[in-house]
Amino acid sequence: MVTRPASPVMGLSLKPGKKLRLRFDIWNLGTIVIAVLASVPIVTVIAMAVIPNAAVGDIWRHLISTVLFNYTVTTLGLMLGVGAGTLVIGTGTAWLVTMCRFPGRRIFEWALLLPMAVPAYVIAYIYTDTLEYSGPVQSILRSWFGWSSGADYWFPEIRSLSGAVAMMTLVLYPYVYLLSRVAFLEQSVCALEAGRTLGRGPWRNFFQVALPLARPAIVIGVTLVLMETLNDFGTVDYFAVSTFTAGIFDVWLNMNSPSGAAGLASVLLMFVLVLIILERHARRGQRFHHTTGTYKALPGHRLSRGRGVMASMACALPVLLGFVLPGAVLVKYALIHYQLTLDAEYAIYTLNSLTLSVLAAVVAVTIGAFMAYGLRLSGTPVMKALTRVASLGYAVPGAVLAIGVMIPTAWLDNLVDGVMTETFGISTGLLLSGTIVALVIAYVVRFLALSLGTVEASLAKITPNMDGAARTLGHGPFSVFKRIHLPIMRGSILTAGILVFVDCMKELPMTVILRPFNFHTLATFVHEYASDELLAEASLAALTIVAAGILPVIILSLTITRSRPGYYFIAEAKP
Repeated sequence: MVTRPASPVMGLSLKPGKKLRLRFDIWNLGTIVIAVLASVPIVTVIAMAVIPNAAVGDIWRHLISTVLFNYTVTTLGLMLGVGAGTLVIGTGTAWLVTMCRFPGRRIFEWALLLPMAVPAYVIAYIYTDTLEYSGPVQSILRSWFGWSSGADYWFPEIRSLSGAVAMMTLVLYPYVYLLSRVAFLEQSVCALEAGRTLGRGPWRNFFQVALPLARPAIVIGVTLVLMETLNDFGTVDYFAVSTFTAGIFDVWLNMNSPSGAAGLASVLLMFVLVLIILERHARRGQRFHHTTGTYKALPGHRLSRGRGVMASMACALPVLLGFVLPGAVLVKYALIHYQLTLDAEYAIYTLNSLTLSVLAAVVAVTIGAFMAYGLRLSGTPVMKALTRVASLGYAVPGAVLAIGVMIPTAWLDNLVDGVMTETFGISTGLLLSGTIVALVIAYVVRFLALSLGTVEASLAKITPNMDGAARTLGHGPFSVFKRIHLPIMRGSILTAGILVFVDCMKELPMTVILRPFNFHTLATFVHEYASDELLAEASLAALTIVAAGILPVIILSLTITRSRPGYYFIAEAKP
């Protein structure tokens, strides 16, 4: 029996009596290099936390005796509150718009995603300006009821842990809504009809049939929400909520201790690790399968007039509080104070944000496409593991990544400067740290998972037979990728670039730490002005960030609406 070598298109070689092994071509070697470089920031933070150091020991003793317990309790409380709030709102509204029929449902299908375009720190600034003692809400209440001071009445304090929970819940629930709705749309009608024939009403069917089938997607959505909660800096800093992220900035900037900040960052990494383990454990040994491949239009349960109004209000409230009211306030301020924003070098800050975001999007999409195609060529467990390592940055809070990028780039700058000074008498100064290069590196490491996942999903839809046919015509891997895959994946690549671009426009913690001296983006400009109680002067910049986030919301809405198997067939079959 003759053993035929595997096709070169798969990037593997097979010898008689030997197992499949990885070929070290440009695709595999490139993936290895990228994975190693992407893991450097995380490894740096862990190393600095565990390497014995007298200064670190002093910082740790101080933190343990003063604020570490408070950081832990507050961070856990914030995660618990935001996780519970987004779970209820996201899952409940997803079920209503997918399975029920009530006034405004078609609008709410996409409108419920709109709060995703608003950064948490922007909505925190707006509601603080609206609800604080000197704001319009309390001023009107005092005028109506004749109260003369705050001692005459009670009003909830917006700058508190509960306030931070509310702000983050309003803008993060779309993560759970998005994944829950996709899961509900992909469910077979047969399973739901079986539940109805067994005497289960709509709500029992939801809890006993649909919810268990959608549980893996819901768990992933809540996990993403909690990771974004750990990443937040603008909201907790503005509300003076002592979380680990706020502590990292305090130790880094106020105590001037990168090592101590790395120690806190390592503890925050443990939170992320626990989240990942819990998410995996929640799905361990559990499989939820559809027992039929038959799909048809979902049987919408038409609600009575009273329940329909309640459903409309339940869906309208998150959109109203999370997007409409903040957007209206920003538009009002922008129309009145736009000249102040323009005078504050708004154009320069916009150009800075666009430059950084475009550079990061181009680099991230290029690397993501390279790794995804390399994985397609090889497909070995080693390559799969390397791509997952390269994607870890999205699970790491921005403040942690910023420290992990700052330290090795500063070390490399000092090394190059020392060599050039001793050899040629020339000081090179800062080539990476303290420049936009470090920012772009941090952005790419954090958001590479977005581009890689999008391109990988698109590549998976292209049959390998097309690769084989092209190879038989004499085209190499690069030629196949350029002539066949790129034209087919053009839409997905554009989507990946837009997603990375928008996240970079909103990114705050990494930008605050890594930006060059006297360098502002729209995010840092809004944060600085809002912290000085000058939100109106920065409203146009905040509105620009929100406007940039609306485009991916539209794309996501169209994508999930068409995600149901047989969507086009069902649509064409409708009278």
